[in-house]
Amino acid sequence: MAKDWIKKFFIYLFLTIGAVVMMFPFYWMISSSVKTAAEYNSFPPVWIPKNWLDFSNFVKAFQAAPFATYFLNSIIVTGSSVLLTGFITILGAFGFSRLKFPGKTILFSFLVAFMMVPFEMLVITNYQTVSKLNWIDTHYVLVIPFMTSIFYTYILKNFFDTIPDSLYYSARIDGASNWKYLWRVMVPIAKPSLVTIMLLNAISSWNSFMWPQLVINSDRFRTVPFGLFAFMSDAGSDTQLQLAAATVSVLPMIVLFLFARKYIVSGVARGGVKG
Repeated sequence: MAKDWIKKFFIYLFLTIGAVVMMFPFYWMISSSVKTAAEYNSFPPVWIPKNWLDFSNFVKAFQAAPFATYFLNSIIVTGSSVLLTGFITILGAFGFSRLKFPGKTILFSFLVAFMMVPFEMLVITNYQTVSKLNWIDTHYVLVIPFMTSIFYTYILKNFFDTIPDSLYYSARIDGASNWKYLWRVMVPIAKPSLVTIMLLNAISSWNSFMWPQLVINSDRFRTVPFGLFAFMSDAGSDTQLQLAAATVSVLPMIVLFLFARKYIVSGVARGGVKG
């Protein structure tokens, strides 16, 4: 009994230390966003701000940069990406899971192998393509190049594989088409994996930085991460203003993750392991 208690004590101690280390940067960012310049630059550092309800830094940040426009662009891009990627992922996963056509296994293996190719290797080719289409500095360039995802298709395809074939054959005997079977049977059953895919895609789209930096030139189409980077360059030494803007930018994804973390873990666990 004593050994078990000691073991649990060190396990919980290790987890607590890990949680503190992981949470401290977020605490410092949020607490510093409501500090005055004197509090932030003081030494030794002020760990707890005097007034947690002082939002003057947030007001100054929004006055210095069009963060409302950045947020609207991020919402448009994220929402469009989630809908289009989800729709194409469902169709692709169903095709590789249920339809029979020559070379299906080889083609899917070839696509999965492409997951090892880093995005940075495709940047020049993608940029040349969207430039020829005159999509530079538009919403299209932030959404259309990322409508498909091999990783999401892989997760959903593996989940579809766990659905018994008897359901498919029964539906076909009853006269249901592949389209009807997909949306009436498979999609409702695969809801956990679909929610996971949409959440991961939303987080990825919201946090995208490198690609918008390359293809967006004006404030009108900047998203939150790129706008935040530009604001931090303009804000200079006013670090508390930078942290206020960073808090506003990061907070939606933190809240989304806190509410959806169990769906992300369960969805990846179900879809990532076949059977």
